[in-house]
Amino acid sequence: VQLQASGGGSVQVGGSLRLSCAASGAILSVFRSNSMGWYRQAPGKEREFVAEATDSGPPKYAEFAEGRFTISRDNSRKRVFLQMNGLKPEDTAVYYCRSSINNSWGQGTLVTVSS
Repeated sequence: VQLQASGGGSVQVGGSLRLSCAASGAILSVFRSNSMGWYRQAPGKEREFVAEATDSGPPKYAEFAEGRFTISRDNSRKRVFLQMNGLKPEDTAVYYCRSSINNSWGQGTLVTVSS
């Protein structure tokens, strides 16, 4: 499966962004039955987990994302979204989407939060 992330940009502290990740190359039933997640990598740091939307059950969030970020998925469009509110400078990073289908990764989209 190929993943295309978009929606990054520059915002001020407290602002919001909505990231989108479009999947292609997988049939709908396969996409629907696999988890989709968001990770991020800040400059000089390792990539870290942000959120995951599984095929069933509640979404999972990193502690820093709880209450500020919301992951959702539109299976009919094979897309996953990350709504980010209350952004902080420490949220500055390249955000990647990931599919559990063959552990596929998108190319990343840059989020910059300035004070």
